[in-house]
Amino acid sequence: MARKVVIVGAGPSGVLLAHYLLQRDQGYQVEIYERRNDPRSIPLSKSRTFPLVINQRGITALSNIKGLVEILKSVSIESTGSLNHEKNGKTQLIPRSQPIYILDRTQLIIMLLETLTGKYNSDRLKIYFENQCNVVDFETKTVKFSSVGNTDDTTNITVNYDLLIGADGARSQVREQFLSTDEFEVEQKYVPSAYKSIFLPANSVTSLKPGYIHTWRGSDGIAAILVHRTDSSLSGTINFPRENNLIANFSTTEEVSQFFNDQFPEIAQILPESEAEAFLNRPISSIITIRCNRYHHGDSVLLIGDAAHATSPSLGQGCNASFEDVAFFDKLLDEYSDDIAKAIAQFSLRRKPDAHALVELSDNAFPISNKLLFLEFFIRLRSAQIMHQLFPKYFSPSFLQLLSESTVPYSEILNIYKNWIAKVKRANEKFLRN
Repeated sequence: MARKVVIVGAGPSGVLLAHYLLQRDQGYQVEIYERRNDPRSIPLSKSRTFPLVINQRGITALSNIKGLVEILKSVSIESTGSLNHEKNGKTQLIPRSQPIYILDRTQLIIMLLETLTGKYNSDRLKIYFENQCNVVDFETKTVKFSSVGNTDDTTNITVNYDLLIGADGARSQVREQFLSTDEFEVEQKYVPSAYKSIFLPANSVTSLKPGYIHTWRGSDGIAAILVHRTDSSLSGTINFPRENNLIANFSTTEEVSQFFNDQFPEIAQILPESEAEAFLNRPISSIITIRCNRYHHGDSVLLIGDAAHATSPSLGQGCNASFEDVAFFDKLLDEYSDDIAKAIAQFSLRRKPDAHALVELSDNAFPISNKLLFLEFFIRLRSAQIMHQLFPKYFSPSFLQLLSESTVPYSEILNIYKNWIAKVKRANEKFLRN
């Protein structure tokens, strides 16, 4: 008899996991429940999407599902490096030996959904949007959902499961239910930086080269990231300290325009008044990181992705780590011959060191404000790249190469670069105290 898997969350990791489970054999039936609208049925919303970077870790996980990598590449911008723009007009290049792929999060989800529903019919796959997870009863193995659509009638349903997957993001409702269980610990912290999204039209006359991630560092811990989209427009984020920032006090578009002129003149040149107004009214987004002491409960519940280990987006690893979770769990199902209880327990045991290491790396890889330390970061990075290219047997790849161009475990990377991470952590804590 087929086992029923209920996945809460139709984000990248939840939908990819459905691909993996349904590919295994006829032994799994999958139901996905998502509180938001079906992204395929509404126009692409700028306020609800942001660019994602898919690197070698993500590509490796996607490559196990036939056709996904090819489709991903067709809807993405291929990037071969990053350009850091200085105020004097000069740029610093960080080249890549392997490309990464940039696309909107919504586009990624649509790609995964369309491929999934094109392969499997309703006998094995059901997807329900606008359904909020409310209560999980671990004893009876049931989940209660309520409809959250634009209707006066609220529909409540109770769903049974053989395996429940919490893939519902950093503010996971499934993880919330873990708090009622014995000896479960979760650490939730706000990242010191907050952000606002920014979108620049395709008809902008700009010298910014496609195929690169463009970054700027302003004053007082303010930074900008822009990438090209497939329609030649640009999107990205303006990052700034979450507390005591001037952006929260903007009240006019003139103040927004002056801010960009002062901090990022290259962006100011292509910022239309309409986007300055939209930026003014766009809410400030905060980011939380999550560390848990375990990712499973009992013999039938598992957390993956941001629900298990939300991380800062500074290294572009969040989605890639979530995809790694899926492939990691699939290998455990192979290893334990689809014994779910053993596989989820081993997932907690084996995945936690890398998940915790990724949070530490993402929080402390880049200096927030120290310009000399940031220069040291570039020197270290380029030196490591050059030496590894010349003498690969004697010098390991650079920090970013290990993260994005390999599948070396995050815990190993943290161990290799622990001195640098500790140095940046001390500098950042000093900056935030002042």
